Amino acid sequence: MTQVLVLYYSKRGNTKKMARLIARGVESVDGCQAVLRTVESSVEDYQATDPIISESDMQQCDALVLGSPAYFGNMAADLKSFIDTTGNLWFSGAMEGKPAGVFTSGSSLHGGQETTLLSMMIPLLHYGMLVMGLPYSEKSLLYTKSGGSPYGPSHWTEFESKRPIDADEKQLCLALGKRIASCAHRLKPTEG
Repeated sequence: MTQVLVLYYSKRGNTKKMARLIARGVESVDGCQAVLRTVESSVEDYQATDPIISESDMQQCDALVLGSPAYFGNMAADLKSFIDTTGNLWFSGAMEGKPAGVFTSGSSLHGGQETTLLSMMIPLLHYGMLVMGLPYSEKSLLYTKSGGSPYGPSHWTEFESKRPIDADEKQLCLALGKRIASCAHRLKPTEG
């Protein structure tokens, strides 16, 4: 079974909803399984509904999709804090050659979603991963009036963080999951 790790941080639940859509996209590919994980949080009342990430989760995955809310045009400190502990994954080459992608949510339409996506790509490139985005053959990229870019899915939550994920944003999440899973499945060596 090809395992795609969907690792995210979500303070208000919007990025978690996207993670679940991406997981559905992953699992739409025969022979692929989504593994949902989150990170430790510095927020006292943070309630993790998915298991906390471990280094072995990273080593065992065949692909990684990383998600975070957009905080000042950058990934959340809690996600960055975890990444900063993974130097031995970088040093050992454990992540090299695995497909990867990114996703984000943010409360203002032009509040740094694309720079957040780019900031999450940097450690993936340092790991030696194969960073993938979304092609314009995904028609939702052409018609979205809210979130989404060729760098990865994004969701515009509005200021109160209550705007639901719309049809285009949903389709882009599903598409990224499917795209990453398909690539990982093709790259995984066959047993026997």
